[in-house]
Amino acid sequence: MNILGVSCYYHDAAAALLQDGVLVAAAEEERFSRIKHDSGFPLRAIQFCLDHVGITARDIDYAVFYEKPLVKFERILTTAVGTFPRSASAFSEAMVAWFDQKLWIKSSLRKHLGLPSDKLLFADHHTSHAASTFFCSPFRDAAILTVDGVGEWTTTALGAATANWDGKSENAINLTHEIRFPHSLGLLYSTFTAFLGFEVNEGEYKVMGMAAYGKPRYLDKVHKLLRVSEDGSFHLDMKYFSYHRSDRESFSQEFTRLFGEPRDPDSEFIPPDAEAAFAGREAEIRSSQYYADVAASIQSATEDILLKMARYLCRQTGKKALCMAGGVALNSVANGRILRESGFEDLFIQPAAGDSGGAVGAALYAWHVLLGQPRQYVMEHASLGQGYTPSEISDFLKQNAVPHEVFEDDEEMLCHLTEDLVAGRVIGWMQGRFEWGPRALGHRSILADPRRAEMKGIVNAKIKYREPFRPFAPVMPESKAADAFAGFAAPKRHYPARFMLLVLPWKNETGNLVPAVNHAGTGRVQTLRREWNPQYFRLVELFGEATGIPILMNTSFNLRGEPIVASPADALKTFRNSGLDVLVMENCVIRK
Repeated sequence: MNILGVSCYYHDAAAALLQDGVLVAAAEEERFSRIKHDSGFPLRAIQFCLDHVGITARDIDYAVFYEKPLVKFERILTTAVGTFPRSASAFSEAMVAWFDQKLWIKSSLRKHLGLPSDKLLFADHHTSHAASTFFCSPFRDAAILTVDGVGEWTTTALGAATANWDGKSENAINLTHEIRFPHSLGLLYSTFTAFLGFEVNEGEYKVMGMAAYGKPRYLDKVHKLLRVSEDGSFHLDMKYFSYHRSDRESFSQEFTRLFGEPRDPDSEFIPPDAEAAFAGREAEIRSSQYYADVAASIQSATEDILLKMARYLCRQTGKKALCMAGGVALNSVANGRILRESGFEDLFIQPAAGDSGGAVGAALYAWHVLLGQPRQYVMEHASLGQGYTPSEISDFLKQNAVPHEVFEDDEEMLCHLTEDLVAGRVIGWMQGRFEWGPRALGHRSILADPRRAEMKGIVNAKIKYREPFRPFAPVMPESKAADAFAGFAAPKRHYPARFMLLVLPWKNETGNLVPAVNHAGTGRVQTLRREWNPQYFRLVELFGEATGIPILMNTSFNLRGEPIVASPADALKTFRNSGLDVLVMENCVIRK
């Protein structure tokens, strides 16, 4: 049976395909359209999923949408009426979008897929989130926590789930507690994202990176915005916010009276470890420190609220495992605290925890809950996108007259690349099927020597063209992580680390040996197993044999403002337009 999951029309449109309960393909539309966070109907992503397994739309048994548009439309109408006339402008623009496309999801699915209405299903937004994490996890039962901006009405949902692995139990997701719009932890964090000069739904991870350079000196001010109970439930004071009545402004004048003027998006952020290079610019240094402290304050508040929710769930459900989803579950610093401090023994978060992951969740919900089929799939890796064969890549390079070397022996190629890394060269790395979700996990990555402190500045400034404070991930064999990071005690169940969704403090002196991936004493670790990506694993292994440090610096293979590369053409364009030294695509190597 073929079940297609679809998410679109907000941000990060995506498609996913299940065959007899196994996730065989999943991709975000942006990888094909090259429009970052593309929200349009995911025609290209759907076509990829179908082509990957050699079927057509006629072979789809069910198509499942990740939320219920009419319920969401009710929330838009109700909120607009409740905040009129201040909501008039936003309401008018919203109605254009809704009546143009968002209300007609069923018609769009019928039109593009040619399916009858009885094959089209809809799942609740937070149910899709819950299914996307639990039915990808290895657990028989688990507590569930989903936190995002907003779905239909829900912004946070708590509950528990059970899985039928052996035919003796049932598949069930029971979300028993919720917080409703406009009270939203995701939108609270996004409000600070806008205040700190970053783009909402794009720059939240920049806030998390900036927070590492600050102290939570303004927690008292943050707590003027909300009331938090011991179970983690919260209530926002809406006089400080505008997102419920405006599509252009997140915060009100009351907010700026409390926190001061917003940070200019074009201003330069000067981290404390770079202040010596900015002598005479004390006002900018003070300003940078203030905004870093604000970032640290909202980050700390977010962590505390999530931790209270997780502890409450642990007490109430008695479960040993926690599954999380929603955009807030991408906050890898908070995830580290939850794993260490919540009382749960195990934590699972699938790599596309945000809206794109709803496509996977909707399909899994239909298969396991609506159709009652038993569990058989666990998401062990994120290599679910499109791949290219060595011959396809070689033909592409020949057709475009690109000088390159073809290696018939993997070990020989990897030895040469190890020498490149040790010599300080930066590598663009394209191997296998591209990753599901926003993190580059060794299939579309930029790799460099983490021992070189200057490498952080080189890659940020000359290759990624992005802010100098942005951190990079250390990638290492899973078996080595416990020696490097505090709190990494059970590698087999540290699933978030596989997907670069876990920030942990460096242990002993290891962090000092890899300054390019040491972000204020922490690292957003990615762990590897040989069977998931043999070439990537072997390259890290060879680098370790050459240097004594089995860790590489990893970041996504893209330029600022662009999606991660998908095709050989994308990779070559990025290579030519950046300071990359070497490009590897399967067994083809291009050098400058």
